Amino acid sequence: MGLLSYNATTRFDIDDRTLVHLEAVIYAKLRRGEAFLFTWSRAAGEGTGRTTVWMNRAARLEFRRRHDTRIPLNQDWVARLMTLANSPAGLHELPESDETAG
Repeated sequence: MGLLSYNATTRFDIDDRTLVHLEAVIYAKLRRGEAFLFTWSRAAGEGTGRTTVWMNRAARLEFRRRHDTRIPLNQDWVARLMTLANSPAGLHELPESDETAG
């Protein structure tokens, strides 16, 4: 389980594979000077609901992965996450596969 820390006060536990993909999108947006919303569901131990933060160049971000292995990027997933980040609703959780069962 990885960790995304925002301004040293807000923490989001997330699996390493998802974190690597979010990291790619967040870095791309911030390199271009583009601020955006990022929303995620709170962990079960934190109660119900969602947390939303305003991502911008001034934010202090830390990405911490549990494992030191290189994780290949799924470019389709990155593109779908980037589309969300560019939308008025902002970046939020999205499964790697957009296929639905059955």
